[in-house]
This record gives sequence, structure tokens and C-alpha cells, in this order.
Amino acid sequence: MNIQTKRVYDPAEKIDGNRVLVDRVWPRGLSKEKVQADLWLKDAAPSTALRKWFAHDRSRWEAFKERYFAELKDQPEVLATLSELARKGPITLPFSARDARCNQAVALKAFLESILVHDGSLK
Repeated sequence: MNIQTKRVYDPAEKIDGNRVLVDRVWPRGLSKEKVQADLWLKDAAPSTALRKWFAHDRSRWEAFKERYFAELKDQPEVLATLSELARKGPITLPFSARDARCNQAVALKAFLESILVHDGSLK
């Protein structure tokens, strides 16, 4: 299983595999051609309330992840979609946040790696 994250503003590469945009809001100023997402999975993004509460405040990072993971557990369709893609090959989760270390794509990657077994199926 190969899941990576990448800023949506960085160029797409062949090694990205399936590019799954996990932002709830479309990245500002970018066209579909520029984003090159194979799938826009809005429901994989944190809720609007959680996103606004977090506000990319690093002091809230651990609490954000806990709350976000709880939301993800209530999204079996999203998890099944991502599991299916992981079985087929690499996945890249492009994100528009400025902070490359504390954002929903990084948190989602960690969550997926914790619940997917090596072959990409759900634990």
C-alpha cells in the first residue's frame, strides 16, 4: 500500500497513481486541469465545523486528528472507496493547505495506514 500527500499546487507526476482530492472546498484559483484529480472525495474531508475550529492552529493538531478520525469512522463508503483504490495501486492525496505537515490529507493518510492491512483492504 502506497499513500502519499502532496500540495495541490505541485505538479502531478506519473508516480502519484490515483489522485484523490480530499478538500471540502475546491482549491482557490485552480482549474480541474491544473489539479488533475482523478476523484474529488469531499466526504473524506473534515466537516466544515471541524475545519473552522482547527483553523490550521498547530496547538490543536492532536485534538483535530482525534475528532477527524471519529468523523471518518462514520464514513464507511469513503473508507471503502479509498480501500479499493489502495488495492489497485498508489494513491496521492493532494491538499491546498499551506502547512504541509498539519493538514487533513496528512491526518487522513495516517488514519488509512492504521486501518488498512498491507494489501489495501480494511482491517
